[in-house]
Amino acid sequence: MAYQSEAALEQQFIDQLNKQGYTSVSIPDYDALVENFKAQFETFNSAKLDRPLTDKEWERVMNIMLGKSVFQSAKILRDKFVLEREDGTKVYLSFFDADHTKNIFQVTNQTTVVGKYVNRYDVTILVNGLPLIQVELKRRGIDIREAVNQVMRYKKHSYNGLYHFIQLFVVSNGVDTKYFANSDRDMLHSLAFFWTDFNNVRITNLKEFSISFLARDHIIKMLTRYTILNDTDKLLMVMRPYQVYAVEALVRQATLTNRNAYVWHTTGAGKTLTSFKTAQILAANPNIKKVIFLVDRKDLDSQTTEEFNKFENGSVDATDRTDVLVKQMQDKNRQLIVTTMQKMANAVKRPQYSKIMDTYKNEKVVFIIDECHRSQFGDMHKDIVRHFQKAQFFGFTGTPRFEVNGKTEGKITQTTEMLFGECVHNYLIKDAIFDNNVLGFHIEYIKTMEGDFDWDDPTMADAIDGGELYMSEERMSLIANHIVQNHKAKTRNGQYTAIFAVSSIEALIKYYDIFKKIKHDLNISGIFSYGQNEEAEGKDEHSRDALERIIKDYNEKYSTNFSTDTFAAYHKDISDRVKGKKTKPLDILLVVNMFLTGFDSKQLSVLYVDKDLKYHDLLQAYSRTNRVEKETKPFGIIICYRNLKKRTDDALTLFSKSHDTSGIVVPEYPYFVEKFNEMVTRLKQLAQTPADIDTMQSEDDQKLFVETFRELTKYLQSLQTFIEFSFDQDSLIMTEQEYQDYKSKYLMLYAKHKKDREVVSVLNDVDFCIELMESDRINVAYIMNLIRNIHFDDAKQKDYDIKHIKEELGRTDNPQLLRKVEILQAFLDRVVVGLESADEIDAAYNDFENEAKREEIVAFAQTEEIDPAMLTDFISEYEFSGTMDAGNIRDRIEKPMPLLKKRSLVNRIVDFIRQHTEKYQ
Repeated sequence: MAYQSEAALEQQFIDQLNKQGYTSVSIPDYDALVENFKAQFETFNSAKLDRPLTDKEWERVMNIMLGKSVFQSAKILRDKFVLEREDGTKVYLSFFDADHTKNIFQVTNQTTVVGKYVNRYDVTILVNGLPLIQVELKRRGIDIREAVNQVMRYKKHSYNGLYHFIQLFVVSNGVDTKYFANSDRDMLHSLAFFWTDFNNVRITNLKEFSISFLARDHIIKMLTRYTILNDTDKLLMVMRPYQVYAVEALVRQATLTNRNAYVWHTTGAGKTLTSFKTAQILAANPNIKKVIFLVDRKDLDSQTTEEFNKFENGSVDATDRTDVLVKQMQDKNRQLIVTTMQKMANAVKRPQYSKIMDTYKNEKVVFIIDECHRSQFGDMHKDIVRHFQKAQFFGFTGTPRFEVNGKTEGKITQTTEMLFGECVHNYLIKDAIFDNNVLGFHIEYIKTMEGDFDWDDPTMADAIDGGELYMSEERMSLIANHIVQNHKAKTRNGQYTAIFAVSSIEALIKYYDIFKKIKHDLNISGIFSYGQNEEAEGKDEHSRDALERIIKDYNEKYSTNFSTDTFAAYHKDISDRVKGKKTKPLDILLVVNMFLTGFDSKQLSVLYVDKDLKYHDLLQAYSRTNRVEKETKPFGIIICYRNLKKRTDDALTLFSKSHDTSGIVVPEYPYFVEKFNEMVTRLKQLAQTPADIDTMQSEDDQKLFVETFRELTKYLQSLQTFIEFSFDQDSLIMTEQEYQDYKSKYLMLYAKHKKDREVVSVLNDVDFCIELMESDRINVAYIMNLIRNIHFDDAKQKDYDIKHIKEELGRTDNPQLLRKVEILQAFLDRVVVGLESADEIDAAYNDFENEAKREEIVAFAQTEEIDPAMLTDFISEYEFSGTMDAGNIRDRIEKPMPLLKKRSLVNRIVDFIRQHTEKYQ
């Protein structure tokens, strides 16, 4: 049976949308798109327009819309604007409505747009004439990652003008369908999501996806309610299906009942966004007097403040003053409040606030509590519940408390269900790993003690905890040396960061001092909360003095000026370094309890453990490592220096609601050896030797080689994180030299494809995953990330950051970056020094690079006395097709000159075009 063609799939899809109330419209090109938009815009705003727009008025509308970034366009889309008409009157107009019945839905296909190149788009969904959803289709049997890559290609080439208003992309091959948000940045495959039903069952078939996701009422909700404009990072964020279902379940609970409830979404699944979005929606309900987002004081750190302000700028009051909270409660216009448990408990207990606080005693107030497994089992919670007699409490947790791990008070074990009632939606760790929303765990247990006891006996942890064995100098030195010797292999040569969780402040200080005695080039620091009035008897050093000493070393290393008096600033700085946000990262952070819950960092990939953990504490700590990043981070790595095997199994069984924990913990070393060897066998069936690739003429064979070698490299990368890995082992059927030889052919094919690709090629949208092949972390993406994270609010730190970036540029050997060193340094010197914030840094760099390209073209054209417009045409053609016609170049040089001189000029032009294209690719 033949595959269904793209054209047939496209027509079926459009027919389905027609049945759902979308009107087909023919839009052959961009001019027709603008013309259709004008007609639909006037119809949509007809109640406010007593006459059609004049040409001058339409020009004003287009001036508001065009020339903006994707993020700015998304803001314009959601705002009303004032149009001044030619007669001086003013009218409020808008682009779409949250009520789907008031919008005009159209669908078109095969629109041809001329940008940098000519592109033809598959299917475009228009709302009130604006292209808000773009659908790219591949025939059945083709990996939909190729459709994502095609979208990225189109973005660079021709998604301009009104196409900057695209909010969502949908990609499908008929049987697999995903959606993702538009962005001014490169798109990550990890941010393309499957849609599901309420029970987390995927809806992958394009027809079923259309019926569910693209229903007109649902797609408007996705655009108005469930797409978030992240003001901090200037990004559009679209919610995942389980987040949408959880929000809707809680909104129903609040509007239809007076019962409490909780949501169980696994750690790393984006609970903070889900909970905050719930709060925002409920705050708009006139029947709810206040929505109070309640966090524990220790959770209202810099990260939490940053996260909340991403979703609603200025929403967090980070002060410790209760009177500020009471003023917010008094303010009738303040519907949503973010505060701490401690401040709210003070407000309801202190007599001076009773007049204001008592007005809410019998009103409907909704409390939303993030990380509710941690903060809701004390007297403060009881005080708040007693005061707000008609309040509803909604909790969010990734690790609920059950009978087995609940908090015991007397003879009662407090559970999450006892406090919050029913669980209205769950999304477990197995669901999240299956959806690639979080990573699985690669866990290694390292034996650190010998003796007349059973290491695998779980009671051993309790029997010897607190004894001299765990704190012995010999054992701790062995562990520290083990970490130093293996850290770079575990973190891909320092590309990722690590946390080392230890049992006590005493242990942390001792480990820190041991690391200082060992010769290594790792950046290691520590953080902990010291006791103000701790017992000093028998101690050589107060914990605050020890922390002061650690901070002093930190200051010398990073040119900072912190102390225990500026602990919050130190905490923020160290947090940024573990997240890879600073120009000089931290390799290993020593902690006791801090950073083991609620801390999100994609750059963190390793957790070293020398402390006892169980149930929620264990999974919370492990989950610091499992945030999805790039292909180079296949799983979170846990290195246990204690016998936590049974406790790990118990925790994973509890929180996955299953004894089958396969998929959560990645297989052991022999599995990856077997898979690696399978891929070697498959590779050699395609090309027995690396030289065979040189004679591989079929593009389909080349594609198969690329895909096979890419998968082989992924297995190799996983193998390299195991301590026992060595290429010299007999178990591997490929030597390191063989691998490097095949890799060179792979890179050659990649380079050839980039330079000489044809207009149509099966390799055009194949994902080469080139970052898997690069061991040098100092590449273009790394440098751009450093520039985005320069601290513009601190002049001294800003100068330090710029200086460090220049040093990093000076020591790279990455070929692509070497070509861009000069322009990046110029960007730092001419543009970055004058910027006051990181807003639109990508747009500023793109403008700078485009101007540099133009200047380079003009300078060369003037030197050679040729037309710069002609040269630009040649470059554009070469960038798109990879081909250059020297004869055409020769024919278009109009200036008379001898044949040899003209041939020499053509050669110089060809060389310039190649070098220029390589530099700016």
